[in-house]
Amino acid sequence: MDPFLHVERDGAVVIARFNRPDERNTITETAHSEEIVDFCRAMARDNGVRAIVLTGSGKAFCAGGNVKLMAERAGMFGGTPYEIRNSYRTSVQMIGPALLDLEVPVIAAINGPAIGLGLDIACMCDIRLIADTAVVAESYVKLGIIPGGGGGWLLPRLIGPQRASLMTLTGDAIDAAKALEYGLVAEVLPSDQLMSRAVDLAGTIAANPGHATRMAKRLMREGADMKLSTLLEMAAGYQAMAHYTEDHHEAIAAFLGKRAPEFKDK
Repeated sequence: MDPFLHVERDGAVVIARFNRPDERNTITETAHSEEIVDFCRAMARDNGVRAIVLTGSGKAFCAGGNVKLMAERAGMFGGTPYEIRNSYRTSVQMIGPALLDLEVPVIAAINGPAIGLGLDIACMCDIRLIADTAVVAESYVKLGIIPGGGGGWLLPRLIGPQRASLMTLTGDAIDAAKALEYGLVAEVLPSDQLMSRAVDLAGTIAANPGHATRMAKRLMREGADMKLSTLLEMAAGYQAMAHYTEDHHEAIAAFLGKRAPEFKDK
């Protein structure tokens, strides 16, 4: 069977696509979650990767969990309450920490519906672009369940508690324009321009030294849960390391020489 994630690479930019278009890219097996976690680990190890675009094949970004399996009480939704709890903890709940801990900048190109876990995964990315035809929903309560993939932590931090409550407690979908109004996405684009914009943006990010963007992302992630003085101590240590990289020296030389830099990820 084809991998759940279809991965392409163009220089320092990687494009990863959820690859079950006939199933609206639902995450139905533990192996799907493990693929995403393994992908994040591989990207973390490869210093030559400077930006990632995450999107969906076909008409959906990711429609979350498989409702048919819920109805059948099969797969990760089967067994005793203890077994179901452990299924969540060892499958879909591994995705959030893996994506949030990944220092490579990730752009979500929301090409179609991002529902439930699909929206949560989009929220784990650093920048979200959305097609004007796409909708998003934190729809768990409509199925009588709760946000199980991290949405209860992610959404309030991204759009504030009131709007997060509106989305989470109604479960209603919002369109691309409303997602932009909420600050959930950075840009709304015609569907036929979404990927070109996402790849161009990834290229703009990847034009910078990878060590700088990775550590800058880490600072922003950690800064959400620490006081300023602690963040500044962390920044001082990162800055000292950055000053000793070859790419920093090349960036300075290129700036002063008024030429394009040639970074070597060192």
